[in-house]
Amino acid sequence: MTDWFSPRRWRLAHGRELVLGPKAVIMGILNVTPDSFSDGGRFLSASQAIEQAIAMSVQGAAIIDVGGESTRPGSAAVGSTEEQDRILPVIEALAARGDVLISIDTYRAESARVALNAGAHIVNDVWGLQRDLDLASICQAAGAGVVLMHNSRERRLELDPVADQHVFLDRSLNLAKDAGIEPDRIVLDPGFGFGKEKPELNFELMRRFEELHAFGFPLLAGTSRKRFIGHATGREAADRDAGTAATSAILRLKGAAIFRVHDVAMNIDALRVADAMLAAPAGA
Repeated sequence: MTDWFSPRRWRLAHGRELVLGPKAVIMGILNVTPDSFSDGGRFLSASQAIEQAIAMSVQGAAIIDVGGESTRPGSAAVGSTEEQDRILPVIEALAARGDVLISIDTYRAESARVALNAGAHIVNDVWGLQRDLDLASICQAAGAGVVLMHNSRERRLELDPVADQHVFLDRSLNLAKDAGIEPDRIVLDPGFGFGKEKPELNFELMRRFEELHAFGFPLLAGTSRKRFIGHATGREAADRDAGTAATSAILRLKGAAIFRVHDVAMNIDALRVADAMLAAPAGA
């Protein structure tokens, strides 16, 4: 268990790195989109998005995850040009500040390439390098940190959810290895909510989260405002931050290293309490 919280260096583009393990790390969600499921349209202009990114950084987010296309079920796909038009002004402005790590939430190789050239440090791919097969080589060439997410959409699933994690993520890890991406640049995300429509499936994945440490990589938890939290609390998406913070604390105790959230302040308080408990000496 203690290995979950031991320091591990996550190497990123542009010579940056982040220590994962001893303290929870917050990744703030910045959707530069008109149709994301809980905050679509709020940060569509570059000025609004930059202001929100700065606010999340001040509240304690170490990473800002910038996305230009909604990944909610049924959302309309956008072309790579439109995606880049949305994200590049924000990434360039944040990179010029230099005080926050920048993640680009994309599955497109060309969008990742221009984002990394503009100053992004991390590529967060909801398809785990499996949608655009040129993406792995782009990440490798830039020395980017990579988040490989498990996705249950558009494919036949294993009955056991942890077994299905291995089926999907083993392929992603092989693609990364074949492209020459070094292991210390990789973080895994079990993909809460992505094709996991039954709330019970997400809660089982939470309950068995420790089993995912068998992969040997740091783990990211992306539960923020997901539908299964609404199932438990009865609240609509925009009112699920307290429920999200509860899942963050639970998953921190199970060894998650990074937490991708909308409400930084609420989640950072919950995670500080979890970290304080983990740091408390036994028998004190």
